[in-house]
Amino acid sequence: MMRVRALHRRWLSAALWWMTLCAGHPAASATPAPVSQAVPASPRIASPRIVSLAPNLTEIVFAVGAGDQLVGTIEYSDYPAAARRVPRIGDAFLVDFERVLALRPDLILAWESGTPKAVIERLRSLRLRVQVFSTYRVIDVAGVVRDIGELAGTRNVAEPLAQQFEQGFEQLRQEYRGRAPLRTFIEINARPLYTVNGKQILSEIVALCGGHNVFDSLNDLAPQIGVEAVIAQNPQVILSVDETSTEVIEEWQRWQGIEAVRTGNVFSLPANELARATTRLLVLVK
Repeated sequence: MMRVRALHRRWLSAALWWMTLCAGHPAASATPAPVSQAVPASPRIASPRIVSLAPNLTEIVFAVGAGDQLVGTIEYSDYPAAARRVPRIGDAFLVDFERVLALRPDLILAWESGTPKAVIERLRSLRLRVQVFSTYRVIDVAGVVRDIGELAGTRNVAEPLAQQFEQGFEQLRQEYRGRAPLRTFIEINARPLYTVNGKQILSEIVALCGGHNVFDSLNDLAPQIGVEAVIAQNPQVILSVDETSTEVIEEWQRWQGIEAVRTGNVFSLPANELARATTRLLVLVK
């Protein structure tokens, strides 16, 4: 029981990670895919004017010491505090192209699983340089940090930050190596009941923290399941990130046959805090 509660504390600290479920991510492979999509070569600009189309990319721009180069971003870019003062050019799905052009950006940063392809194509048709980033695994955040540091001209800040991130997660893996993982059910929606499979990045976070996603073998990235399936798996921990329900813990109490319910290991985490693929994840996990 003590180990289960220790795992809970580590999960609460890891609450800064949640990717767009419907977009999904390819399965991790022995040879990681590149974290950014190549764009036509452009003349090197020492301090490019940057527009970010994702809150996590905005955060990384500040983290690598290029916040003063950020001339525009989208709604919900609220970390660090200075990001709230950056002019808005729309949201993840609706971009004001005229406003973007007025900012005269040298570089636009887009997020593969969050920026619509139509938006990227439209920006490129306006002869704007767009760099697209993605992450397939937690450790790929370090690659995004390096790429943005290289593009922004702040490699001296980005490289040590990326190395620290990589070393920190390697230490976390070593800490839990050899321990029997706790059976974990990840709930992303209660009505209807949805979970994630092993290809979703949240499953990796659970594994890093000493758990095992009981539905990791399902084919769909975000499959709909029934309560009977959860009962059959008998998880030791239930982790819910469903913000549509404010009574997640109470709702599971009717199923006392499930070990997680019987032992009081049903936890609710705020989904809106799990949407940032940034180096801040490591600080919170620890």
